[in-house]
Amino acid sequence: MNIFDVLIYHPLFNILIVLYQWLGDFGLAVIALTILIRFLLYPLAANAVRMQKITARIQPRMKEIQEKYKNDKEKQALLMMQLWKEHKINPMSSFFLLLVQLPILWGLYYVFWNGMKNGSLSMLYDFVPNPGAIDPMFLGAVSLSEAFPPFAIAAGILQFIQTKMMAPAMPDKNGGEKSQSERFAAMMQTQALYVFPAVTILIFWGLPSALGLYWIASGVFSIIQQYYILKKNS
Repeated sequence: MNIFDVLIYHPLFNILIVLYQWLGDFGLAVIALTILIRFLLYPLAANAVRMQKITARIQPRMKEIQEKYKNDKEKQALLMMQLWKEHKINPMSSFFLLLVQLPILWGLYYVFWNGMKNGSLSMLYDFVPNPGAIDPMFLGAVSLSEAFPPFAIAAGILQFIQTKMMAPAMPDKNGGEKSQSERFAAMMQTQALYVFPAVTILIFWGLPSALGLYWIASGVFSIIQQYYILKKNS
């Protein structure tokens, strides 16, 4: 047994089994676990969304500093830091959120991949009742222990919506020619808009559909969260 198992894998598995026994459906337990995790991460996620919104709003000023001091990197860095400080921007907020989520996602992968196999219930804590067996069916229609491509497609669509919501508006040149940096930014934004959803579909296409269901529930929660935060800070 290692630290990852003790701190992440086993707790997530035990919480999932408790929810499974309460709700009587493995799919509903996955959704409930997803919502619980998203609520726990809400402060970090909300802060990251606000930082992205503010960063998009001050993008013209950032670009102005970059162009004006393109030959003086030290001055450019100093002014950028002052601009971030003025608007209370922490450029590491999104990275920190990702850093926190990665071990949780890895733990959930193991929970959904190994948690329905024979012998997995031996990981239950002494105070968690043993259900005897786990029925992986979701609403009696989808086996979450097997791949289910429609879930992968739905996860990709939700990823597209999230990416679209957070994409910064590109400046309108009124028909004028865009600079090389603006063309590159537009190209990267377009690639992110379509590549991320495509990669999401490919990842979940052959994995147990419990992972796809988690991503769908997480995506719906994130879209509602982003809409609320962006509207609140508009």
